Amino acid sequence: MAPAVTATVVNEDAPESYEVAHVHDVYDAIASHFSSTRYKPWPIIAAFLANLQDGWVGLDSGTGNGKYLPLPLDRPGRQWTIGLDRSRNLLEIARTAGGASVLREVVWGDVLGHGWRREVFDYAISIATIHHLATPDRRKLAVERLLGAVSPAHGRVLIYVWATRQDEHSKRNIPTNSSGTGQDVFVPWVLAEDSTQVFNRYYHMFDDGELAALVTLAAEELGLVIGPAAAEGSLKGIEIVQDGWERSNHYVELRRWQT
Repeated sequence: MAPAVTATVVNEDAPESYEVAHVHDVYDAIASHFSSTRYKPWPIIAAFLANLQDGWVGLDSGTGNGKYLPLPLDRPGRQWTIGLDRSRNLLEIARTAGGASVLREVVWGDVLGHGWRREVFDYAISIATIHHLATPDRRKLAVERLLGAVSPAHGRVLIYVWATRQDEHSKRNIPTNSSGTGQDVFVPWVLAEDSTQVFNRYYHMFDDGELAALVTLAAEELGLVIGPAAAEGSLKGIEIVQDGWERSNHYVELRRWQT
């Protein structure tokens, strides 16, 4: 029987150290096995990338093994996506994602860092990453970094996080609370080559509505209007294009605008 998902309490006095121990060190240790299980693109993410404009440059913030980096190369002349991740071992895999003949553009760094000029990208994706940040403020800051990274006139952002609401195919039994603010858990990873080694990865599982609320808080922190583009005035804002749930994940698609 697989190890169970268990509730945990975050050390909010030292969230960076907590994430190093329960996220970064874990992914470096399991990188090869983890990557071998992550190869099929999720349909909504593939559609988002396929519908972007030709020539756009984007960021995959928390790229992992880079499985979304090869997609634009299937149609030459489309977009160019740069992958960012904290795990050096995963980045080594991401560099050759989709085949060793073409090296992908990847950068070692933190999703909360200031590695980019503001508003330099046309689009950004954050897939299964923000749920590894250990406090509400750090998760909000990650969204702020994504919003600040893309063009204020046309920037597009797609964010995916794990949900407390699991589908019928899920093998995870998520402990729940009644606060509506999600659940902090350890999700075990068992190495295929050594079933006695179990690595507990930290996740903040999101409740219904929590991701959209987080995006709203981040936008307000940046002084952005939330809603469709204004008809007049000198304003900057974001529109929530999609806010949904798919296969045990919550996701939001955002569009930045200015008038």
